[in-house]
Amino acid sequence: MTNNRSTNRLKRQFFRDGPDYRFGDQASFDEIKETFGFKTITLGAWVSKEEQHIAANLLYDALADLTQILSLPPVTIGLRGTLNLAFGSGGQAGVQAHYDSNKRTLALAKNAGGGALAHEWWHAFDHYIAKHMFHEVRAHDFASALWLVQPPILSHPLNQQLDVLFRLLFLSSSTNEPSDYFKHALLLDKARGGQYYAKPQELTARAFEWVIANHPQIHNAFLVDDVLDSPLQHQGGFPDPGIAAATQTTTTNYFQMLGAALYRQAQ
Repeated sequence: MTNNRSTNRLKRQFFRDGPDYRFGDQASFDEIKETFGFKTITLGAWVSKEEQHIAANLLYDALADLTQILSLPPVTIGLRGTLNLAFGSGGQAGVQAHYDSNKRTLALAKNAGGGALAHEWWHAFDHYIAKHMFHEVRAHDFASALWLVQPPILSHPLNQQLDVLFRLLFLSSSTNEPSDYFKHALLLDKARGGQYYAKPQELTARAFEWVIANHPQIHNAFLVDDVLDSPLQHQGGFPDPGIAAATQTTTTNYFQMLGAALYRQAQ
């Protein structure tokens, strides 16, 4: 994700409306690692103790909000202990947040990562789930991109539901022509002179953060920001009204099904 929030700073107040998980207690990165199932958490050398405390609280609340919105066990966020988290470390120059498929690391910039967490977590999930949805998967493949070039394994109900979501986002409802959402993304790429918005992994990541931003009860600007009523939304960068409700319902149903299955396994 490109850095369009360079004026954001860690110490600013991120709007949040959601349950109280910590009851005033200070969160720690060790607690985040254990609670949400990350493989490792790395902090940058330039992240001060004060900034660590601020970031830990913001991250804990944002990740807890994400699990509530998706109806997932908290430990699921770490993708069965395969996902690494880096804060103020391991990012890319000029980028507020980044998912590195080579290192399976979600990296947030210290001063500009707020608001990009949901988008980048989807990239991690999209990468992780590919091996469960397709027969032929290379190390850096994303499920959303593979969907366009090979048939998914549809013997599992979860894959069937994800297939419905990808079909909704990529294809017109009446034909196998590209969706309006995809066409709008192509126009955005043409205007910027490069391929980004129309990549399948970016189309699905924006749809995911749009779903998170539209949750009726929980709102967290550190988790997702600059979506609703944003310039990008007005330019067609998020699901259009024709598929908005279905995108919300299909995504919610998928993660509720996944969460129910994981909770049953844990019993």
